[in-house]
Amino acid sequence: MSSETTSMAAPAPRRGEPLPHDLRDDVERLTRDQLGELQLDRLRSTLRHAYDNVELYRKKFDAAGVKPDDCRSLADLARFPFTTKADLRDTYPFGMFAVPMADVRRVHASSGTTGRPTVVGYTDNDLSMWADVMARSIRAAGGRPGHKVHISYGYGLFTGGLGAHYGAERAGCTVIPASGGMTARQVQIIQDFEPEIIMVTPSYMLTLLDEFERQGVNPRSTSLKVGIFGAEPWTEEMRREIEERMDIHAVDIYGLSEVIGPGVAQECVETKDGLHVWEDHFYPEVVDPITDTVLAEGEEGEVVFTSLTKEALPIIRYRTRDLSRLLPGTARPAFRRIQKITGRCDDMIILRGVNVFPSQIEEIVLRTPGVAPHFQIQLTERGRMDHLVVRVEARPDSAPDRREAAARAIVQGVKDGVGVTVEVEIVDPETLERSLGKLRRVKDLRKA
Repeated sequence: MSSETTSMAAPAPRRGEPLPHDLRDDVERLTRDQLGELQLDRLRSTLRHAYDNVELYRKKFDAAGVKPDDCRSLADLARFPFTTKADLRDTYPFGMFAVPMADVRRVHASSGTTGRPTVVGYTDNDLSMWADVMARSIRAAGGRPGHKVHISYGYGLFTGGLGAHYGAERAGCTVIPASGGMTARQVQIIQDFEPEIIMVTPSYMLTLLDEFERQGVNPRSTSLKVGIFGAEPWTEEMRREIEERMDIHAVDIYGLSEVIGPGVAQECVETKDGLHVWEDHFYPEVVDPITDTVLAEGEEGEVVFTSLTKEALPIIRYRTRDLSRLLPGTARPAFRRIQKITGRCDDMIILRGVNVFPSQIEEIVLRTPGVAPHFQIQLTERGRMDHLVVRVEARPDSAPDRREAAARAIVQGVKDGVGVTVEVEIVDPETLERSLGKLRRVKDLRKA
């Protein structure tokens, strides 16, 4: 049976090749008006479910003077209060669950590196819905039944590994559950098992690429045709770097454990122009992060999500801290897009009065000859002033004079493009810590 399925698998597209046959589901074919009717019905049901079963939501709604029945249109959602990460931490571990624990089939949690972890739960229906949206995401990325999917997202409490795993199985793919770590072994598995698709963080993909080259294997010679990258911001420059070195389609996937995990939104391989939000399950808004005002389509602000079908942990107007804008749908016209997430409200560095995002530094590093895409930002103090040092790895063949030229180019690029003066240190290859999962670009070494 499995061999028959594999033999029938449609080939994933190489870059520049036409797309294989379309496998959109019925909801992906709805009009905007049809989708809006479905959203409103599900939104009203979710608000009632949250109000009736979660004490925190009942108190928040009452304090704001709104009831679930006050939502008569999608625009009325703006009258309801926000949910924040602090709400989940304050109700740790299970205070936000809207069903009895006997109905919860799985829990996941964040790493908790900056405080208490946020804990999320899933009913049987939640898990099935999650598998559906992940399968839809994999199809939108070019995956087809019978493809082999190498999953290098971490398994365990992190939502990435298991979310991708069950979605790939639901899509009819063969799963290779590699998880993170053991980089040399992963490179060997990719050569031996010949997967068409890899799902991994973009920073760990760069680590795998380095390992291919260290072993003397041309990454462009592998079976991989599509990379589905998520769990951290990445730029168009990083996409170009990965696609050129690996000869694959590099597409973005987006999600948060508090909303469901990966599979909230997906970039379509035929357009690669932003992430189509699966709006039949997750309703998006963009708000001004300072005034909390809902912004018009096309304006940049903080992305906010409301779940429309979740049972165990309905989430109302969750503030993601991710910065983007809403745009009309393209490859999937019924679903609006969010631009690729390249920054977060809480990743922003204020350096001598100027707002600096790691993604801005990354763009400059990636277009500078002689350096690798591995870098780290260190915040230090010089006297009474904050000081920013960008440590960047040289490429193995980079001579000393080329390193000096690269450092000067990055300093000038940051000054011209961002408006601040930084120090740049070019370090030897494989000096900086490699990512096995989510990459933390900024190291704050200040005393206060």
